[in-house]
Amino acid sequence: MTQSEASAEIVRVVDAHADELVALRRDLHAHPELGHGEVRTTATVAARLERAGIAIRRLRGTGLVAELGATEPVRRVALRGDLDALPIREQTGLPFASTTDGVSHSCGHDVHTTSLLGAALALKAVEPVLVDAGVAARLVFQPAEELMPGGAEEVVAQDGLAGVDSIYALHCDPSLDVGQVGLRVGPITAAADQVEVTLTGRGGHTSRPHLTQDLTYALAKVVTDVPAALSRRLDPRAAAALVWGAVHAGGAHNVIPATGKALGTLRMLDATAWEGSERLVEEIVHAVVAPYLVTADVHITKGVPPVVNEAACIDVLTQAVTRAGATVAPTPQSLGGEDFAWYLTKVNGAMARLGTRSPGGATFDLHRGDLLVDEGAIAVGAKTLAGCVVAAVADR
Repeated sequence: MTQSEASAEIVRVVDAHADELVALRRDLHAHPELGHGEVRTTATVAARLERAGIAIRRLRGTGLVAELGATEPVRRVALRGDLDALPIREQTGLPFASTTDGVSHSCGHDVHTTSLLGAALALKAVEPVLVDAGVAARLVFQPAEELMPGGAEEVVAQDGLAGVDSIYALHCDPSLDVGQVGLRVGPITAAADQVEVTLTGRGGHTSRPHLTQDLTYALAKVVTDVPAALSRRLDPRAAAALVWGAVHAGGAHNVIPATGKALGTLRMLDATAWEGSERLVEEIVHAVVAPYLVTADVHITKGVPPVVNEAACIDVLTQAVTRAGATVAPTPQSLGGEDFAWYLTKVNGAMARLGTRSPGGATFDLHRGDLLVDEGAIAVGAKTLAGCVVAAVADR
C-alpha cells in the first residue's frame, strides 16, 4: 500500500466509523469531567482503544498514551487530544446536554478526544504501512488542559514525548465552517498567566475614610491603573492584556473592608516579554497601592507560553488537510492560551484550528454554555490527525 493509498484508506475508515464517533462524542458530552477528574472519560477511551487492539499506557491519575506502528521506529509522530471540561453550566438544550450540573464541554474537548480516537482507528487499519516504513504513532489523550499548570507538563514528566520527533493537535474554532482547517506558521496562541492580587489594610466606617486604609478604593485603582501602567512599560508589539475576571471586597454599603482581592489573566503575544512580566506586574501593583498604605500580595501562576507552529509541520498539516478533503484557511494569532505550547518547547510541531460552524449558521464562542458545534467536524479532525502520521511515510 502506497502513501496515497494509505491516505485513501484513512478517509474510508473514518467515514465508516462516523456514526460511532458521533455517538461517542455525545456520550462524552453528556458526562463531562473537570481536569484531573476525567476518570470515566479515560476509561471510555481506553476501552475502545483496547477493543481495537491498540496498546495503551495509562498515565498517573487520568489520561493515557496509545502506541501504534513500528516498535523500533526511525520516526515517531505524536498526536494530542485533551479530555477535560470546564466549570460552566450548559445552556444548549441539546438532548445529550451535560448531566453534570455546572460542568460542560464548552471548549470542544469532547470533539478533540473523539477526533483523536477516530484517528487511532484509522491508523490501526493502515498499521502495516507504518511498520514497513519504520513509522510509529503515539496518541496522547491528555488530562487537565484547562488548568494552570496544565496536564501537558505532566505528560512530559511521564515520558509522553520520549522518542517523539514531532507532535500535532487540533482545536475547535467556531468562527470557521466545517470543512475548513485554520493553519498558521509561527505563533498561533498567546502566553497566559493567572494573576491574583490580595490587599489588606485597616478597615472602618465609610464616614471616616481618612482614619482607615481605604482598601476598596485602592483595589479599584489596582483594577484600572495596573493594566494601564503595564501598557506603557511593555513593548506595544507584545500585545499584553491584563483583564480581571473577579473582584471581591466587603459586604456592606457603609463598611470599608480590611481585605479584598482581584483575580484575572495576563496574556501577551510575545514570549520574550512574557519571560519578565511577573516581576513587572508585582512592581506596578506595589507602586499603585503605595499612597493608600495598604499591603499588597501578588501571586502569579505561570501558565503557558505561546504555541509556535513550525513551518515544516504546517506543510505536513496542509497535506493532511487536503487529503482529508478539507480546505486550508488562514487564521490569526489569538490571545487564548494553550498548554500544547509546552510540547513545542521540547519537539517540533503544530496546532491547527478545526472549523466547527455549520455553513450559514450562527457563530458561537468558546467557553460559553451555549456553544454548539457541527459534528461533521469530528471526521475532518480524525482524517487530518491520522494524515499527519501517514505523511511521515512519504518523508523516508
